[in-house]
Amino acid sequence: MRQIAVIGLGRFGLTVAKTLTSQAVEVLAIDVDKEKVEDIKDYVAVAVALDSMDEKALRSIGIEQVDAAIVCIGANVEANLLTTTLLKKMGIKNIYARAVNPLQEEILKSLEITKIIKLEEEMGESVGKSLTSPNIQVCMKLSSGHTMAEIKIPQEFQGRSLKDLNLRKRYDVNVVAIKKQIPSIDETGKRILKEVINDLPQAEDVLQESDYLIVVGKEESIGLLSKHK
Repeated sequence: MRQIAVIGLGRFGLTVAKTLTSQAVEVLAIDVDKEKVEDIKDYVAVAVALDSMDEKALRSIGIEQVDAAIVCIGANVEANLLTTTLLKKMGIKNIYARAVNPLQEEILKSLEITKIIKLEEEMGESVGKSLTSPNIQVCMKLSSGHTMAEIKIPQEFQGRSLKDLNLRKRYDVNVVAIKKQIPSIDETGKRILKEVINDLPQAEDVLQESDYLIVVGKEESIGLLSKHK
């Protein structure tokens, strides 16, 4: 089984870690924030709280043995660059790192890593695809060569379970979560729809009209699913 380290467990890193786990990858999740590590420990193979700028700490968990490392640290540019530099120094061949500004991107290029992740460009692509495929709300390429997308369920799927639909066999996609709109009442007594994410969907879960599926698969497979009426 492939082992991939995900460093930085913000929203982006958390999503990457869970998605890789759903693809039968052994994930080593790392963050300096113990609370974030606690939140993800039940979803990944190993979750560790440590400072990724500390070479000794990284070596203590055997990070040099992973098949790939993804540096998802966003706001702290210094931590992002130093972590990436240490991974390169330790001989990890496949390194993916997030860039949040042009200068950081240029520095990462000089390190000759596998890929620089630019979320702004990925989101621009997502907007373009949402205009041509209205059922796709969000679309993002993953380092695994697959795509993750949020799709409004087709009318035919309403009232049917995931087991009954068997989307993996029909479309070669994996359902990693279901986003639901739950009727609720706010503090003022106004009726609202509260967004709830079921990130551990079961085969018996039944889809409702307002649900969205969050799926992972090849781009062409997701395209076929999104065109389903």
